Amino acid sequence: MSAVDRLLSEASDTPRADARRNLERLITAARSAIADIGVSVTAREIAQRAGVGKGTFYRRIPSLDALLKAVLEEVLGEARTAADRALADPDPWHGFTEFATVYVRLRAESCGVNDALGGAGSCDLGDTITELGDSLRRLIDRTQQAGAMREDITWCDVAFALAGVATQPHTIGLQAAPDQWIRNLRIVLDGLESRR
Repeated sequence: MSAVDRLLSEASDTPRADARRNLERLITAARSAIADIGVSVTAREIAQRAGVGKGTFYRRIPSLDALLKAVLEEVLGEARTAADRALADPDPWHGFTEFATVYVRLRAESCGVNDALGGAGSCDLGDTITELGDSLRRLIDRTQQAGAMREDITWCDVAFALAGVATQPHTIGLQAAPDQWIRNLRIVLDGLESRR
């Protein structure tokens, strides 16, 4: 379910076309602000990015937490969809690498996704995060059972390894390349793959 649909399902009436457009602009602005700033973003920042006043923000959105939750559930839904595709892939290693690429890209593109997956913020994403973790665990088990992934690591090891792939823009005087997360992911995947 999209963030727009999540928020509209909580509304008591069907909004007019202009109200829906304002809601869509607020969600687009929120996704951008969450990516840049993280879950500490303010309603004012989102309203400014959307080109609306704070009054319009609160007429269209029940609360800042509701907006953050709807947007983050939508983004994390992309990772869950990637996990479902990976579990259906006849080649477990290929499925896992496709999932890992989507998951790490989402983390690399959004401070808010990293914040949420790390437990920061006040919106309740517990069920969404639990479902994503369960999908990752099943994906790791499947890949290991196929002999494609090293058996001496746990699914928790993989979760932390993937979380560490998205880098800070600078380290020891070096600046990360725009595709640094892709390079890092290749190194991690090389270390996870079974050498049998």
